[in-house]
Amino acid sequence: MNQYDLSGRTAVVTGGARGIGLGIAERFLRSGAKVSLWDTNAKGLAEASGRLVNAGAVHTQVVDVTDSQKVQNAVAELERLWGRIDILCNNAGILGPRKAGLEHSDREWHDCVGVVLTGTYFCTRAAMTGMVARGYGRIVNIASISGKEGSPMMPAYSAAKAGVIGLTKSLGREYGTSGVLVNCVTPATVETDMVKDLGEEYKAFALARVPMKRYGRIEEIAALVTFLASEDNSFETGGVFDISGGRSAY
Repeated sequence: MNQYDLSGRTAVVTGGARGIGLGIAERFLRSGAKVSLWDTNAKGLAEASGRLVNAGAVHTQVVDVTDSQKVQNAVAELERLWGRIDILCNNAGILGPRKAGLEHSDREWHDCVGVVLTGTYFCTRAAMTGMVARGYGRIVNIASISGKEGSPMMPAYSAAKAGVIGLTKSLGREYGTSGVLVNCVTPATVETDMVKDLGEEYKAFALARVPMKRYGRIEEIAALVTFLASEDNSFETGGVFDISGGRSAY
């Protein structure tokens, strides 16, 4: 495994109780960072903390990323505890229902967009304020290939992930001289518990579009995110990094 040096850095990973977020947190820890896992699942956070306890300094907070005040409070608590936040990985998200686009209810739409896009903005706004003041930071947003090409029967998810890409580009350009770099990654299907819930028909449909003929692995996503979160990434901001097994066409 190639190593990136995050020694002395502090990081937040949202949606960190399982799946891609947990894998990113583990890679950050093994690279030397202190990591705070944020999630709404208290039991999942406790289990994740137990799994990671030997990897480094782990902190957990139950945080609803759609509640701006709770996000602000969580950032303030970490800044009191650690002095600063150097790295933010916005990973929290839900897929929403997989059904015809015109059949989505108001609640289904708002729930998905709220976690994926609004939650990413709330966390970024809260953490990035201190980063800009200190002149250093790395923000990595987990978007999706669905945000670039649109996934049938997943309009809220596709639109929200497209919004994450747009937000990344906007902030990257606006704060290009601040010392804070904002980038996102756009994975194709990664076999996590969340994807397993979609069933075999969807997984076969997704796999058929990947030239490498396999799903992505959590550790592969974590490796790319860790590079973008490190000082080795010194000249890219507002970037969109595909990790799709060749599926992405642009």
